Amino acid sequence: MTQPAPVRPPKPLYSNVSPAVLSPCSGVCRLDEHKVCLGCFRHVEDIREWRSADDQRRRVICEQAAHRKSLA
Repeated sequence: MTQPAPVRPPKPLYSNVSPAVLSPCSGVCRLDEHKVCLGCFRHVEDIREWRSADDQRRRVICEQAAHRKSLA
């Protein structure tokens, strides 16, 4: 007899789209040697976190990305 499929955890309460904090994604998805996107300047871990991040965390991610962009 087969085992039932494991129950998946619920999806995050937040979505990928927020009217308060727009995604900085520019559609140019290439990572440099430091794992920073050359399009939006987010680190790969920030990109992964984006979907489950609340607006406050998203603002921090955007600020960090803007800082990286200013140094490029």
